[in-house]
Amino acid sequence: MNCQLPISRRELLSRSCLGFGAIGLASVLQQTGLLQPTVVNAAGSTLNPLAPKHPHFPAKAKRVIHLFMNGGPSHVDTFDPKPALDKYHGQELPFNLPTERKTGAAFRSPFRFRKYGESGIEVSELFEHTAQHIDDIAVIRSMQADVPNHEPSLLLMNCGEPRQIRPSFGSWMTYGLGSENQDLPGFIAMCPGGYPIQESQNWQAGFLPGVYQGTYIDTKSTEIDKLIENIRNPHLSVKQQRRQLDLLQELNRRHQQQRPGDAQLEARIQSFELSFRMQRDAEDAFDVSREPKHVLEAYGPGTQARQILIARRLIERGVRFVQVWHGEGQPWDNHDDIEVNHRRLAKQCDQAIGALLTDLKQSGLLEETLVIWGGEFGRTPTVELPKTGSNAGKINGRDHNHHGFSMWLAGGGVRGGYVHGATDEFGFKAVEHPVHVHDLHATLLKLLGFDHERFTYRYAGRDFRLTDVHGKVVQELIA
Repeated sequence: MNCQLPISRRELLSRSCLGFGAIGLASVLQQTGLLQPTVVNAAGSTLNPLAPKHPHFPAKAKRVIHLFMNGGPSHVDTFDPKPALDKYHGQELPFNLPTERKTGAAFRSPFRFRKYGESGIEVSELFEHTAQHIDDIAVIRSMQADVPNHEPSLLLMNCGEPRQIRPSFGSWMTYGLGSENQDLPGFIAMCPGGYPIQESQNWQAGFLPGVYQGTYIDTKSTEIDKLIENIRNPHLSVKQQRRQLDLLQELNRRHQQQRPGDAQLEARIQSFELSFRMQRDAEDAFDVSREPKHVLEAYGPGTQARQILIARRLIERGVRFVQVWHGEGQPWDNHDDIEVNHRRLAKQCDQAIGALLTDLKQSGLLEETLVIWGGEFGRTPTVELPKTGSNAGKINGRDHNHHGFSMWLAGGGVRGGYVHGATDEFGFKAVEHPVHVHDLHATLLKLLGFDHERFTYRYAGRDFRLTDVHGKVVQELIA
């Protein structure tokens, strides 16, 4: 038998020795977190889909806090002053407004505006604490959505599509970036008192694997066992639970081998593991009583303040995307009594938003954390006429308005102390540099390191993306 090797011993060593350096480099990269191990199961999929990943290019932002003012706050009463409304108050505007319902005369803002910071941007008295950080904030006064209805506008803002089932922005982000903490969900949605309109569709994974769906937390409760159901097992020790879970996972893996590529099964396996690991980290993250007294006083009292403080604690612990909803239903949907209701709502969150921005800036996290504020649309500059129901006989509120409204961004590579675009002199329609929701999403993805046209997921024979076939990056918003 001819056992002669195809290459000599000397040539073999010469070829293979070059790999020793690569082995050493891989070890160093893994220790520094620059190389993430990829473990593949028998079905050929990654065992940890939430492992940190790298975007298309270096990102300015690595995490997001989305402060969602559910119901549609009035831009002309918050971040878009309109002196012309004082002049025309009580009079018909010189043009017709194509609104959802019939509206009446011009309605001036009952709130005082003044300039803040070196940039001199005008902000309503409702958000005086937030305004202290205006030089770190980019105010978009020319936002536009598609329709003046809550349901499709909520889905458009959260999922980039007003009708069809599509992944939410937070799900896209965790799909693209993974999570920095494997013991907490990568995407958490906090809404006190119950679901908003469209419920969990607002943080759905859509056609993405279920592991990327947002985890809902009802922050109305303060006790950890009520905040997160079944966070503790009253009957088994941690060691016993681990043995039980190992058996369950082994059975699930065997089941999965016969059904390769089953995303729902993979998500279920991951959810069991995550639930077990959360028993250790969740209590620490959600228990704000561990904060010093001066921090609690800085954020202020109430549910909104507490959940904004929790958002900061989650971001500090590596959660990638935190969405903070302002109450169940549509609390900012003030068709009447707008002066009373907007003042009450702003008081619930303004102080905490200011404290959040202060904390993030002092810790250095604001540089890599993108903070988003806004609702699904704005409100009309005219008064809504009375109708039957809750606002019968009242002429002191505003209707829905998707033609022009305001949002703001801070941190994460955003150009601070800047106002982008403008509505007309009355605040009805965006007339300068309009920014559609698709444009906003394209810009946010750019800040997170993604080209929105290349950031896709293949489903039903098509490459889908958050911005569908729309969207352009608003470069002026990027520092």
